[in-house]
Amino acid sequence: VQLQASGGGLVQAGGSLRLSCTASGAIFRINVMGWYRQAPGKERDLVASVTSGGTTNYADSVKDRFTISRDNAKNTVYLQMNNLKPEDTAVYHCNYYVHRNGKRYWGQGTLVTVSS
Repeated sequence: VQLQASGGGLVQAGGSLRLSCTASGAIFRINVMGWYRQAPGKERDLVASVTSGGTTNYADSVKDRFTISRDNAKNTVYLQMNNLKPEDTAVYHCNYYVHRNGKRYWGQGTLVTVSS
């Protein structure tokens, strides 16, 4: 599975960005796609995820601000980020988890910078 992410950039606090990630290669019907982020000097943490059935999960810090969605026909996951805060600054990594074999795949990461 290969993951191609896009949509990062520089935005002022209160602004919005939309990340996209498309999976290609050996696609499995049952999977979880999501976004993790890693700020300098910190661990990589889950931001949001969505199953192939549409069940979503969010980190408490982004609830009510971020929305994750997916288009199964396009094997693409989106992360709409609104009301961005400086603490959202991080490299955002797309993730693809396959229930069938327990494997986890990562995209190349896209930088989101929120200025105050």
